[in-house]
Amino acid sequence: MIAQAAGGPISVTGERGGPPVKPGLSFGDTGTGMLMAATILGALHERNRTGVGRLLQVGMQDAMIHYMRTCFATMARTGKPAQRNGAKSSAGANSPSGLYPTKGAGPNDYVYITTNRANPEHWSRLMKLIGREDLIDDPRFATPADRVAHEKELDAILGEWTKHHEKREAMEKLIAVGVPAGAVFDTMELQNEPSFYERGFMQTVKHHNGEYKMATWPVRIDGKMVRIKGSPGLGQDTTQVLQNWLGIDAGQAAALKTEGVI
Repeated sequence: MIAQAAGGPISVTGERGGPPVKPGLSFGDTGTGMLMAATILGALHERNRTGVGRLLQVGMQDAMIHYMRTCFATMARTGKPAQRNGAKSSAGANSPSGLYPTKGAGPNDYVYITTNRANPEHWSRLMKLIGREDLIDDPRFATPADRVAHEKELDAILGEWTKHHEKREAMEKLIAVGVPAGAVFDTMELQNEPSFYERGFMQTVKHHNGEYKMATWPVRIDGKMVRIKGSPGLGQDTTQVLQNWLGIDAGQAAALKTEGVI
């Protein structure tokens, strides 16, 4: 979280006009590690080719700045620090775009929809889907800039459509016509997502204290998901470790346990 503050992400997270907010994900740790892992792979490849090794170092603040690239692009375009913009894009150049409420009124009953000025067909596809073809050539929304200028009107029109659909249904309808969309799934919904089990991404693992559902490493190896196993209970493998590392046989290990050494 410290790196996310010092490296910029917190400064652009939150609603427009509101205070900064810590991102829900701790990508200061994982994001920095992934950048280093990719660099290590490159260095290993070079070492295998040249025989020369490298000293690699990374600062977490630097890593966070790397993930701020689009925000720096916005600053370069506007001449001002990148602003907080809620669920909208940091550049604020695409409309309609953002989170829209769906049927259910739950805390995560929303669908994220975005249209991109680089893909003008998104606009017409979206209006046809929601039955508002009359707006495609409406002068108020004729260009991407016009749509940004009338963003609140568009958000209200689109929200009126989304609130009559469940979030998954809305997402699937939008995707079917080629409009980028994603339902807001919570951790319980993701853990119980059937397709994850079918693909082997979400697995049931047997731990020493019962079964637990968890996701495996996301990268497929030779087309297959990595099978994971549960961690051992406290002291479960002590005897095996003593035998393999120190050459202590089962009898000696039992005596050490009786004497309270282990």
